[in-house]
Amino acid sequence: MLDQELIRQRLLQRARELVPLLRERAPQAAALGQLPEETIRDFQDAGFFRILQPARWEGYELEPKDFFEVQMCLAEGCMSSAWVLGVVAIHNWQLALFDDRAAQDVWGQDSSVLISSSYMPVGKVERVEGGFRLSGRWGFSSGSKHCDWVFLGAMVPPAEAGGAPDYRTFLVPRGDYQIVDNWNVMGLEATGSHDILVENAWVPEYRTHRALDGFMQNSPGNAVNTAPLFRLPFGQIFVRAVSSSAIGALQGAVDQFVAHNRARVGVNDGRKMVQDPAAQSALANAMVCVDECKTVLYRNFALMLQRAQNGEPLAMSERVKMRYDSALVADKCARAVGELMFNSGASTIFRSHAINRAFRDIHTGRAHVANSPAKYAWNLGGVSMGQDSSDFFL
Repeated sequence: MLDQELIRQRLLQRARELVPLLRERAPQAAALGQLPEETIRDFQDAGFFRILQPARWEGYELEPKDFFEVQMCLAEGCMSSAWVLGVVAIHNWQLALFDDRAAQDVWGQDSSVLISSSYMPVGKVERVEGGFRLSGRWGFSSGSKHCDWVFLGAMVPPAEAGGAPDYRTFLVPRGDYQIVDNWNVMGLEATGSHDILVENAWVPEYRTHRALDGFMQNSPGNAVNTAPLFRLPFGQIFVRAVSSSAIGALQGAVDQFVAHNRARVGVNDGRKMVQDPAAQSALANAMVCVDECKTVLYRNFALMLQRAQNGEPLAMSERVKMRYDSALVADKCARAVGELMFNSGASTIFRSHAINRAFRDIHTGRAHVANSPAKYAWNLGGVSMGQDSSDFFL
């Protein structure tokens, strides 16, 4: 077995090497509306998609911290690239929670096969012998054109009258869905987050994953994937795939801000930007924002992993607090990158400027439902005062 520390070092080194290349490719990727095939190949060759993949399927089974360090590093060059990696690679972790027959279907011939997703619960589900019939149209399936399978969310009607509906993730092969090319947006342009259309596809029972099992940290796949990594709550893992790239994109904007303003002199007043208190404060606040977000991220993953290793459940209060921590990230980064842009002069209004791209990408990421902090703040406050949690994607 390869030494995991050496693997970590190699992965981070390769991610760091790719940053300038991703920055160079970013305009092309935005024009394409998806990542160039070269970028996907670079990620495959580097092993990035395997970081959280089960070892029995040629994955590395590293810690979440290791994965998100790579994602944040890549986002310094291109947030769209890091976003796609984050969302798609997390699916290799979630597939380990399914009945093992699902992994056999996806990786039986090729363990590098990728899965996209849309978890919005909009599917129409009918119970049939051996499984379900699934139909619907889902939005925002990032990286979908690079993937051969998709995870789709839907509420399963109760088996008996009066029962509660059951939210599940359905695993569907490429032959059973259409990709509707409708991605035309202001930021994260290269994520290719198209709609997915399914018409009466049959999905066997074993190709579904119950949200309740993920919440209880006791999924069918745990029978064969026994590492503590696969006992972490699904809700706590996925949401960070759509928040953490904002941290790296902000760090990239910080670096560009320093490079852009170090020697810049104001055209109108002849003042050096390095002496401008507003610019100094904007830079300082952005640097602290990056540090704070990373610190909280690593602290929370350390706690989750420690509990999983000890076989101890997380308290609801801990889950709710950590969920709010994740939801705050994109909002904090959006505010910080805005101040960087507004203190970098008029040239940053051009779409080609790196800080402009970071501004648009981070604000677009902030629009994701998982990155809207208000309802998670309300839930944390309510739970802290004795109310039941209104959120179970935790």
